[in-house]
This record gives sequence, C-alpha cells and structure tokens, in this order.
Amino acid sequence: MSTFESGLGTTAGELAVAGAGDRIISRRSVASWVMYDLANTIFSMGIVSLYFPTFIRRSVGGDRADAYYGFITAISMGIIFVVSPLLGAMTDRARRRMPFLIASTLICVALTLGMGRTGFTPTIILFILANITYQAGLQFYDALLPEVSTEENRGKIGGIGVGVGYLGSYLAVGIGFIISGDNMPLLFTVVAMLFLLFALPAFFFVKERGNPNPQPINLRMTIESTRNTIRTLRSSNEYPGLLRFLIGRMFYTDAINTVISIMVLYTISISVATGMTADQGEAQARLVMMTAITFAVIGGFAWGWMSDRIGPKRTLNYVLSMWMVVFLGAAAVGLFGLPVWALFIVACSAGFCLGGIWAADRPLMLRLTPPDRIGEFYGLYGMVGRFSAITGPLLWGLVLTQTRAAGIATPVGQGIGVLTLLIMMIISFIILRPVSDEPRGRLSQ
Repeated sequence: MSTFESGLGTTAGELAVAGAGDRIISRRSVASWVMYDLANTIFSMGIVSLYFPTFIRRSVGGDRADAYYGFITAISMGIIFVVSPLLGAMTDRARRRMPFLIASTLICVALTLGMGRTGFTPTIILFILANITYQAGLQFYDALLPEVSTEENRGKIGGIGVGVGYLGSYLAVGIGFIISGDNMPLLFTVVAMLFLLFALPAFFFVKERGNPNPQPINLRMTIESTRNTIRTLRSSNEYPGLLRFLIGRMFYTDAINTVISIMVLYTISISVATGMTADQGEAQARLVMMTAITFAVIGGFAWGWMSDRIGPKRTLNYVLSMWMVVFLGAAAVGLFGLPVWALFIVACSAGFCLGGIWAADRPLMLRLTPPDRIGEFYGLYGMVGRFSAITGPLLWGLVLTQTRAAGIATPVGQGIGVLTLLIMMIISFIILRPVSDEPRGRLSQ
C-alpha cells in the first residue's frame, strides 16, 4: 500500500507501510502522535497567543502592551534559539527521543501552573521558561514524524496533525468564555492541565524504532555537535536547497508567528477604537481567534492532501502567495480604520493559510534531510524558526514604540507593523524560488 490507510485491507489497529519490509505502524501510534499536536496547540493558543498577552495588557495598559509582549517573547525565543541545535544533536545520539519530549512537557506544565499567582515580574519569568520548554518539546515532537509516517503519506499525516491540533485551540479559546479574564491564575492552570492530559497518549503509545547505535551525551558531544552544525551550514552543496530553505523559512515564520501572536492585541485595539470597552474587545478577540482556528482545521487537511499530490514545495509556494494577500488585508484594517468585522475576513484567510504552512514545510524539511541526522537538522529547522521568533517580536515592539512616540494611534501603528511583516514574507518567497523538493533517496520508508 502506498498511502495512509483508513482501515480497508488491514488488521484492526495496524497500518501496513509501503516499502518498509516488516515495519508496522499502529493506528494507535499515529493517533497518539496527532493527539500531541492537539495538546501543544492548547498551550500555544491558550498561553502564548491569548491569555498571556491579555495578562500583559491588563498589567501595563493597551498603549504599552505590544512593546512589552514583543520584548518578553524575544527574550524567551532567543534562549531556545541558542540551545536548539544542541538539543537536536542530543536526541540523535540518545537511544530514544521520547524521554526528552516527556521531560520538556512536564517542566512546561509545572511552570505554567505558577503563572499569575505571584505578581507581574515572576509571571513574566515563568512564561519565559515555560515557553522555552514548550518550544523544546515541539522540536522533539517534530523529529518523531518519521516514526509514524512514510515518505508517501508524510504530508497527509502532518496535515492531519495540523488539522486535529487546531481543534485544541477551540478548547483554549473556549476556556475564556467560561472563566473570567479577572481570574488569570485559573486560566493558566486549566490550560496547563489540558496540555498534560492530551499529551499523555503520545508518552505511552508512540513507538520508536530507537537508535541502534546510541552515543554518550557529554561535553565532547556538545563541542562536536557545534562543529557539525557549522560544517553543515558551510557545506550546503552537500544538501541541495537546505540552507536556502532554512533562510527562507526564517523570514516567513518571522512574519506569520508575529502576526498570530499579536492578533489578540490588534483586535482589542480595533474594538476599543470603534467604541467598545476593553472587555468587549477581549470577547471579540476570542471570536476572531475561533474563526481563524476553524479555517486552520480545514486548511490543515486540504493543504496536507495537496502536499502529497503536488509536492510540498509547490504547496508552500501557493500558501505563501496567499499569505501576502492576508497581510495586505490585515494592515488595511488598522491603517484605514475598518470595522471589526473586517478582521473576521482576515481571520478566515489567515487560518486557512496557517494550516498550509505546517502541512507543507515539515515534509519539505524531511525531503532535504539525511536520515541519520534528523534530530540535528530539525534543530537547525527549529533554530531558524526561533531566530525569527526573536526578530519578529523585536521588530513589532520597535515599530509600535516608534509610532507611539510619534503620536500615531495604536491601530494605525499596528497596521504599519503588519506592512513591515509583509516585506518579510515577500523576501522569503524570493529566496525559496530555486528550492526543489525532488526526493533524494535519503529517508527510509
């Protein structure tokens, strides 16, 4: 069989894998891997995109919230940027990757449980550390994709993960309609516990083939890993398209992650500018995010199917082209004082495109990656994404600081900020044009 099967012709609970000899991937293993996507999306949406920005706005005021949030996020992502390659190399040398995923998840949950309980500064510190461990876990999780998929169905499995994962955002947003925004500690606690709950199946049921030749993890390994990373970046001809893809990815993730993270603050500003109260603006922000989530679920499945059909590179080209239009629309809302309903149109488009990014670029990365260095190369993959997560929030914070100093209204300043992110998207599209996704025969089936 050449694709992920829905049950026809297979024994209950198992999937036959094309070209894999006697390798069997259980449905339970695939479903558990997908479930972790749901779990980490609960954290990403609930903490990073929604309730922590709201906490910042309530603490420092609407005029300063963008700058504070941008700089805090940049600090967090700067740290994970530095350690990403090392973490990837460690998992390549270890016998199994799963213990790393378990440890990072449990630490993240524990840190999140303390947020909002001990004042503004301690909550910022806890957020920085929790986001670091969340991002580390995401790196370990992505590197497990080959354990639950084949080359033929990798786009589909990744797309299912994206689509089902965004269902977790419904839970994260829905919490805000049940628990008052005045009770931030409870909001943080519930998000943390849901993250843990839906992560548990992956801990027990995702089956790894394991590393048959584990190596010691020590200081010498750290030095060797650093040298290998530098050597990999220098010898880009050995891995055609890899370096160009990583650079291009830095620019588009810069733009996309930043606009997602500030969407709540943007929506509240637009709402307040049209005469709503801050509480009404927060309610509108949750509805906008819910709209984006709905279309992200659809996009995850649709783009995943397209990635398998026409290839991840062509799929990514289409997605990035659509994102450019989305950024123009988002900027117009703030620049021209459009009503809040215009943001719902932007949210529909952004959500659909967001599902496509992750359904296309994970399989494309694997097309460019040698099988014996998946963890290390995913460290590079994560590293450039995290570098963009430093520069994007910093750029956003600086733009909003300057526009505020110039006396420009916050919604207009945010519109200008979105235009700077559009430039990043255009640059990424130009950089990625020569990259090919032709299979190179590296990954085992």
